[in-house]
Amino acid sequence: MDDSDHTVTRTGWARLAMVAAFGIAFGYIEAAVVVYLRALFYPDGFTWPLADLSAIEGTMRFCLLTEVEREAATLVLLAAAAGLMAQTWRRRIGYFLLSFALWDVFYYVWLKVLLGWPESLADWDILFFIPNLWAGPVWAPLLTSGVMAWIAAGLFGARPLVMPPARILGLAACVVGIVVCFMLPGPHVTEPDYATHFPWAVFLVLHAAVVILMRRSWRRQA
Repeated sequence: MDDSDHTVTRTGWARLAMVAAFGIAFGYIEAAVVVYLRALFYPDGFTWPLADLSAIEGTMRFCLLTEVEREAATLVLLAAAAGLMAQTWRRRIGYFLLSFALWDVFYYVWLKVLLGWPESLADWDILFFIPNLWAGPVWAPLLTSGVMAWIAAGLFGARPLVMPPARILGLAACVVGIVVCFMLPGPHVTEPDYATHFPWAVFLVLHAAVVILMRRSWRRQA
């Protein structure tokens, strides 16, 4: 291995370290925002089912505008950081998936540090507002983040990635299905049976399908 190969290797690890630092730091920013939101809207504690906040003046405007726009801005930042880190789409997607996964995982790590929450992975959380409210147990987004990090690791590797159109469609369908699983409990977060609306079995099957499709994409080189 010549000096240029060593330089490429050092540069690659340095970029991964920067993306990791970005994701971990951004997880703290996200957790800090939630600390403020809970103090504002849930001064007596964040418990499930959620209290109906629609009667509080300004709540709907906040949730439908400010929070949605903040989340959209977060996605733009993650995508922009990934775009600056690499020149190929394969690497850019890898950096995006890795930073997203670390952001999500360390969001819960920092919440545990700041608030002592969640008490367990079975605790429920509001996850996202785009395009509608997402909700689910904490283990669910952590599982998704784990799969995202695993895919990112494969994208950083040297194996060829073979993605026939049918496989791309299959992956897209799985991603849409996972998003739907997160959104199904959304309309029911103020109801006592909110937990029954999360289709955890389908959720697990969809993640398994993503792993299988990606493994086949890396294993087959023609």
